[in-house]
Amino acid sequence: MAETVGKERKILVAVDESEESMHALSWCLENVVSENSKDTLVLLHAKPLRSAYVALDGTGYMLSSDTVAAIDRYNNEIADCVMAKAKKICHDFGEVAVETRVENGDARDVICHVAQELVPDVLVMGSHGYGLIKRAFLGSVSHHCAHNVKCPVLVVKRPKPSKSN
Repeated sequence: MAETVGKERKILVAVDESEESMHALSWCLENVVSENSKDTLVLLHAKPLRSAYVALDGTGYMLSSDTVAAIDRYNNEIADCVMAKAKKICHDFGEVAVETRVENGDARDVICHVAQELVPDVLVMGSHGYGLIKRAFLGSVSHHCAHNVKCPVLVVKRPKPSKSN
């Protein structure tokens, strides 16, 4: 564990439904959060904007209000599940102050905006480990944030499973 007893730190941890993000949170608790510290973890989840799916579906038809409402409910359920899982990981770790934030928008923009607003000591996030082609098409949230936030960024890669398993 890190040894910075007495200093109050704010650690922003971006979480989503992926195992990579939960691994990054666990790694952060084990390796960044100090024992007997006054560290505060701020768990941040970004829900997609409604405008990303309101106008037209893939076939060019308007989505009904029922469909839009169902998508909103689904996104809220995902956010609730992500935060519940992340808070359980923190609770299982032990005594650590936890704050949660759920914001609407593209994850890259949301994380950068909240980091600018909170001015954390460090931003911790997981890496999906996409290859060059997938990263070119999908973009990399961690890459974007590492180049656009003003605080240190810690990107945690999940270990690849061994071939013997």
